[in-house]
Amino acid sequence: QVQLVESGGGLVQAGGSLRLSCAASGNIFSVNAMGWYRQAPGKQRDLVATITSGGSTEYTDSVKGRFTISRDNGKNTVYLQMNTLKPEDTAAYYCNAQIGHWSGSYYYTGYWGQGTQVTVSS
Repeated sequence: QVQLVESGGGLVQAGGSLRLSCAASGNIFSVNAMGWYRQAPGKQRDLVATITSGGSTEYTDSVKGRFTISRDNGKNTVYLQMNTLKPEDTAAYYCNAQIGHWSGSYYYTGYWGQGTQVTVSS
């Protein structure tokens, strides 16, 4: 089994910053792509940013230039540095990781964290 544990959410004023962390642990052979998604009340869960094991990144347009995704492969941890936060960034943020397993053969499984709330006041 694999666990993704997130931390770093909270309440911040518009223009402020927060840093989210997500650590993967458990039965892990390899950690491939990792990413952050967010879900506001009554809305679908949307992609925020992703990062490959090699460090290639992608961002949704609304966060480009404000958010930075990074990872520490030695710690199986992904980070999301969020600057210049806006009220529309308010949502529950979820970590996702594509974990490789070995059990006679190699296969991938996607996992989700429990979510961490980010609230930006105006």
